[in-house]
Amino acid sequence: MPTIDELDVSAGGVADRAISLAVEDARLEVWPRFGFNALRWQVAGKDVLFVDPNWPTAPVPTRSGHPILFPFPNRLENATFEFDGSVFRLPKNESSGVHAIHGFTPKNAWRTVDRGTAADFAFVTGEFRLSIDKPEVLAYWPSDGCLRVTYTLHPKRLDVAATVSSFDRPLPFGLGYHPYFAMQNSPGAGIDDWTLRVPAGEVWEAVGAIPTGRRLTPPESVDFRMSRRIGNVELDTLYTDLPEAGDGLVELASLSDGTSTIRVSADRRFRELLLFIPAHRKAVAIEPYTCATNAANLPDGGWLVLKPNSKHESRVSYDWSEVR
Repeated sequence: MPTIDELDVSAGGVADRAISLAVEDARLEVWPRFGFNALRWQVAGKDVLFVDPNWPTAPVPTRSGHPILFPFPNRLENATFEFDGSVFRLPKNESSGVHAIHGFTPKNAWRTVDRGTAADFAFVTGEFRLSIDKPEVLAYWPSDGCLRVTYTLHPKRLDVAATVSSFDRPLPFGLGYHPYFAMQNSPGAGIDDWTLRVPAGEVWEAVGAIPTGRRLTPPESVDFRMSRRIGNVELDTLYTDLPEAGDGLVELASLSDGTSTIRVSADRRFRELLLFIPAHRKAVAIEPYTCATNAANLPDGGWLVLKPNSKHESRVSYDWSEVR
């Protein structure tokens, strides 16, 4: 039977509690204090997500596991945007000191609000409301909002369902996930030999990771419409013109190391996909976004605005399978 337990853990020298879900030989470890990050996902005893070796002493939640990015994914140019006639200025927390990055949720504590099991799955739900969990951000965001995320663990699949809620005023937002796939099923093998497929017809032209507004046919070096070896390519590329999902889910990417494959699927609310390879080249981040980087300042960037007292629901799924 599936189980749910709490683990005594520590990070950065601070004692903490993580939530562990187990279904058959799959296991998921969620850390509420660090952005409700699904830090570890294992299938058949194999790690699927990358965890930085420095996590126990110097945890950086945006560099390991499955970070959740809200109310904007990636960067806001110059940490500034305009909404409803007012200009909002955010802390410049990106490494360059120029932009804002990744929203308010990935590095802050969430509240665990539900958990449970059934015959073949286990789930845990976390919630982050701006006015409760990080009230100081209301000084530079137009309105209060709440994000509720449920991880549902199956024997070979991880589902991520989200609900964004507004309250008495319109809520502008974007939502993104930043999973680092490790594919540690071939010990010692680097990502150069992994294969990747992303059926995206366009990429956003960018300067300094900020889209210019132009969308282009993928240059050959980053064109993965046909599955191919990653090689020595460097990726920090935002893709768009993805397959249409209709009312269900559609596959946005697949990644394989030759022994196992991860397939990333999402519903129609996710219209962009960022591919990122960190400098250590031990993982590939495949990041579904509901909007483009800097969408608040970008025409047709997919920036969303919820009407007062409304909800926005979405779903992403990660499927693991062995290569036979």
